[in-house]
Amino acid sequence: MSSSKRISVGRAAIGLCSCSKGCTRNPNGNRHLRRRAQERIPQTHRNMNTAGTIINRCDSLDGVLIAYKETGWTSHDVVAKVRKLLGESKVGHAGTLDPGATGVLPVLVGRATRIAEYLVDWDKEYCAVLRLGETTDTQDASGQVLTTSDPSHVDGDAIRTAVAQFRGAQRQLPPMYSAVKVDGQPLYKAARAGKVLDRVERSVTVHELEVLAIHGRDVTLRIVCSKGTYVRTLCADIGQFLGVGGHLYALERSRVGPLQVDQALTIGQIEHHLMAGTLQNQVLSLDHLLSRLPAVVVNAEQAQRVVHGNPVFPAGMSQLPVSPHPLSVRLKNEAGQLLAIGTHDTRSVGPITIRKVFTVMTH
Repeated sequence: MSSSKRISVGRAAIGLCSCSKGCTRNPNGNRHLRRRAQERIPQTHRNMNTAGTIINRCDSLDGVLIAYKETGWTSHDVVAKVRKLLGESKVGHAGTLDPGATGVLPVLVGRATRIAEYLVDWDKEYCAVLRLGETTDTQDASGQVLTTSDPSHVDGDAIRTAVAQFRGAQRQLPPMYSAVKVDGQPLYKAARAGKVLDRVERSVTVHELEVLAIHGRDVTLRIVCSKGTYVRTLCADIGQFLGVGGHLYALERSRVGPLQVDQALTIGQIEHHLMAGTLQNQVLSLDHLLSRLPAVVVNAEQAQRVVHGNPVFPAGMSQLPVSPHPLSVRLKNEAGQLLAIGTHDTRSVGPITIRKVFTVMTH
């Protein structure tokens, strides 16, 4: 895909290219750019059926498409479009992006919708433009301007000192314009009605936070954070710390867990692969997505028990790492096929219990 293409985030126009640093560029000439999705990603390893023994529950695509959400689309819009293209009812996503944001959106297809809980805990990486001297009611460029001030006296050292205060574990107050619910009502609905509700601060972690560039009142940031972190709020808080206010001017999500932006496909590219018959090569398999979970191999007799949801005592249990919490594991047959996800209390002598079965036995 040509690096000269541009997208809009709120009122910002953001260029995209193959800069090694990789980030969003603000309109004032920041040289750091985020590479747009390329035409292909490496072919992934998908689970193959073991003829005559085990078959998949369905023949449709099962796995994750790494979609590139473009500005103006909601995350639901992307899911709805993929659902329509594939003719597949079981389509979801892992990790909402605001309409004005762009970047990586994992789209779960088929049986992958059943493993969303194992993906949402992945950390996220963003490239953001913080605009100093202007606050908005939404904390981003889509909202109404509330206050303005002159940030020209704030130098680079002051900005870097302020940014450093927001690294690590912290408490964050969800913005009023968010999907967080209070008494069963999404906050954004209350905000649209002109209400401000009491909210509870949430624990988040900003693992990495660095200043990539400063151009006038615009500060380009690279952020790696835990799930549930609002980058809008982070930008607003940094602006407040500096005493001049600020808001999120532009945002691109460059990574979700191991899923990188240079693997991501626009809706147009997904449609192209579908028409060319190559879309399956772009789908990450369940086994690939769950590769962070320890794998335990079961024999043929135990495989029969696993696919019927019965607990097992495979020999590989003794090799599992000790965990203070129930440990999730992948259960695979001797041919390497993913059968199920199970849990095991490594501090006990109990069996592996089955949580989710992905295959059935043939007769």
